[in-house]
Amino acid sequence: MVYSMTGYGQAARELGGYKINIEMKSVNHRYSDIVLRMPREWAGIEDHLRRLVAQHVNRGRVDVYVNKERTSESAYEAECNMGVVEAYVQAGEQLKQRYGLEGSLLVNDLLRLPDVMNVREKATWSDEQLIAVLEDGFTEALSGLCRMRGIEGRHLADDTLERLSRLESLHTEMIQWAPSVVEEYRSKLKQRLEQLLDKSAAFDESRFGMEVAMFAERSNIDEELTRLKSHFTQFRQLLSSGEPIGRKLDFLVQEMNRETNTIGSKANHLELVNRVVDMKAELEKIREQAANIE
Repeated sequence: MVYSMTGYGQAARELGGYKINIEMKSVNHRYSDIVLRMPREWAGIEDHLRRLVAQHVNRGRVDVYVNKERTSESAYEAECNMGVVEAYVQAGEQLKQRYGLEGSLLVNDLLRLPDVMNVREKATWSDEQLIAVLEDGFTEALSGLCRMRGIEGRHLADDTLERLSRLESLHTEMIQWAPSVVEEYRSKLKQRLEQLLDKSAAFDESRFGMEVAMFAERSNIDEELTRLKSHFTQFRQLLSSGEPIGRKLDFLVQEMNRETNTIGSKANHLELVNRVVDMKAELEKIREQAANIE
């Protein structure tokens, strides 16, 4: 199955008073590039999650966003720093004794002082539970991402096959026109020589034949047409292989362009040149489509 490099997937999970949102977006990229953005305290499992994504995505840039939203007030807990409180109380007593001050520290006063209270998020899950929840969410998001990439990939494959059929049709027309190139050159050259030569001068059939033979050798495109046919066959095989084929398709398009350019430089014939132009236009469209394929 052919996959596009463009896709989107998302998932959401609940864990210990939090909602965990997972969002994945993939776009074209020459290689595989997976970027994760998630809470800093979960950085220890980032590599594990990246490998999970890499198992499903072989090529393209994938941006993964993971964030958490508090859904319960019990997600926070406060703890009194008794050592700091003791230090404040002792300092207050020292001030009273030294300067004869009156009064005492109240709870409200203490709570306003720096570092008396530590407020932190209350983790009610183990590392194993967190990994299990994230893996489950990632699996769902990846399923959506790959499904979208597969749908887009089928459209790309269908369009590419249609253009490949057009190339094969142009290739067949080239094969039909190729033999007439030398015959037309022979006829035109002989006609021109007869017009230029004086009737008293002898027509050198041997030199004429050599000239035609040299032209035939220079303009022969049999090898290029054979290689193009081979490339078309390989292209079809790749599209039905079910493997990541984007780079291979790009290479084949370059090779087909090379053979087409060679035909264009050799072909001294209007019909062949017109078909070279049409073929290059189709190859450019195929190249653009292949750039989107994984």
